[in-house]
Amino acid sequence: MAKIELQGLVKEYGKTRAVHGIDLTIEDGEFVVFVGPSGCGKSTTLRMIAGLEDISGGKLLIGDEVVNQRAPKQRNIAMVFQNYAIYPHMTVGQNIGFGLYTSKLSKAEKQQRIAETGKILGLEKLLDRRPAALSGGQRQRVAIGRAMVRDPVAFLFDEPLSNLDAQLRSQMRMEIKSLHRRLGTTIVYVTHDQVEAMTMADKIVVMRDGDILQVGTPTDLYENPVDVFTARFIGSPSMNMVEGQVAGGVLTVEGVQISGLTLPPHQGKALIGIRPHDLIVAEGTGGAGLSGSGMVEAVEPLGSETLVHLRLGNNLVIATAPGRVVPAIGSTVSVQAEPGSLYLFDAASEKALGHA
Repeated sequence: MAKIELQGLVKEYGKTRAVHGIDLTIEDGEFVVFVGPSGCGKSTTLRMIAGLEDISGGKLLIGDEVVNQRAPKQRNIAMVFQNYAIYPHMTVGQNIGFGLYTSKLSKAEKQQRIAETGKILGLEKLLDRRPAALSGGQRQRVAIGRAMVRDPVAFLFDEPLSNLDAQLRSQMRMEIKSLHRRLGTTIVYVTHDQVEAMTMADKIVVMRDGDILQVGTPTDLYENPVDVFTARFIGSPSMNMVEGQVAGGVLTVEGVQISGLTLPPHQGKALIGIRPHDLIVAEGTGGAGLSGSGMVEAVEPLGSETLVHLRLGNNLVIATAPGRVVPAIGSTVSVQAEPGSLYLFDAASEKALGHA
């Protein structure tokens, strides 16, 4: 196992800078997830850690040693790719043991490692099968097994679940997390799926346009986002944003003054964030907090709850109703958000101001 440090890490393609001098420490044994939209630099960063991309500037340390110039095989890390990259003409056991091909282990030791890895991943009865006879989830386990059998100091995962269906993705998330608890090895995981990030990570790194915006636990990022982008990216459905005005310690939205709030210091335009699960379809409006009514434009019955898309003044927002409540499209419903559930952001910089 090893600590991984990024010190002013830069990646340039000609005159285009893809990663802008980022700093990050990944502690020994941590499960760290890089998340962000396509093109944000997360996979490029992972490939620099792996040694598959040259580093244009800064330092990369693995286990307190600078590895900028080391070849991938000299870094003792293993990478699991999106497309599995397993060989169809080999058996499961041969695929798992492929990384041991050039090792100095005896044949018996190699077979023992393959058998132990297969048992950990629940593949012990499939070692003689070809990949064509496996499900997508089993193939992904083979790819993980090939990485595991080398006993690396860190695992790197590059969107490994994106080719699986929703049910398999959920199952594999839990299996990878369970594997991490069992092995205790450092894992760096890249995904564009914030649900994967929230459910798997010890620490999430949010990236945008080659920069790190925020680093923290899933709870930190969900409850205390530093800017509008992170607030909307973390959490599903995405956080609602409405425009408002703060003057004299009073928040006004759509011409209506909102009562009962303790506001952070600010004057002028603001963006008010409200998570859909905090904006509740209610029988009446009034009292402290944000309240109002709007016309229903769409509904999403999910069983345990119903997501209600409605027009609140000039803003299209998502609110939550109990599962058995399914408002008719075109009807008018009232919504309520309690004090303390609102997030305020500066309208110009989009930086967080605090809760209200």
